[in-house]
Amino acid sequence: MTLRQEIVGNAMQMAIVNLRPGQTVYCEAGKFLFKTTNVTMETRLGGPSNAGGQPSQGGGSGGMGGMLRQAMGTAMQAGQRALAGESLAFQYFSAQGGEGTVAFAGVLPGEMRALELDGTRAWFAEKDAFVAAESTVDFGIAFQGGRTGMKGGEGFVLEKFTGRGTVIIAGAGNFIDLDPADFGGRVEVDTGCVVAFEEGIRYGVQRVGGLNRQGVMNAVFGGEGLSLATLEGSGRVILQSLTIEGLANALRKAQGGDKQGPTGGLFSTSSG
Repeated sequence: MTLRQEIVGNAMQMAIVNLRPGQTVYCEAGKFLFKTTNVTMETRLGGPSNAGGQPSQGGGSGGMGGMLRQAMGTAMQAGQRALAGESLAFQYFSAQGGEGTVAFAGVLPGEMRALELDGTRAWFAEKDAFVAAESTVDFGIAFQGGRTGMKGGEGFVLEKFTGRGTVIIAGAGNFIDLDPADFGGRVEVDTGCVVAFEEGIRYGVQRVGGLNRQGVMNAVFGGEGLSLATLEGSGRVILQSLTIEGLANALRKAQGGDKQGPTGGLFSTSSG
């Protein structure tokens, strides 16, 4: 069943979801807004199982061995989320005795988007972009480290969504949709502007310029630091017009605490 949802609002959008009887949707802790009384809410450490798309249960048909495997799987999933700096728990909502309504929102002023997964392609999203999804959508963590992360001087953690159904994501500012294939097959963007992209897009990190005069100027005075994100191939990409670091700097400046000065870049005193 397709998830019936409507994204409303402007500067701070929210998703209103209409659940059919027995239909389940889950969200990251802290993204829930309100629900009708016939919608049950339960907090769990585990995500949906690959088999049935339902929350992991303590029992099962596998006896003690099955329970142990489930417990180990839940612990590994929680451990991955902890390493990624994500919330450890999910909240599950199900309609009982009729249709019900539940609403979710992101944590920053900006847009939301409902992505429809058909089982053929996964979607990857920035950390904290996830808001809610049908129980038929599996949530995972993808670590973009190794050479890709080291090349830019940092590693990246992405949220990964597979399966079939609707997943709702949120970002800051306005969304920009593009396909790198329309721009010669490759785009380079601020690392904080990437919201989500389809499987098949190659995601990497590169240094801003070389170790020469212009490269130093870009890093020190350009406000971008030492690296840019690269997106290559053909597929959907969603960028955001506002970065979390940019918002934090603007708030600090408004409070009189901005010590970044005119140089930006490496001279920023931002702790983020």
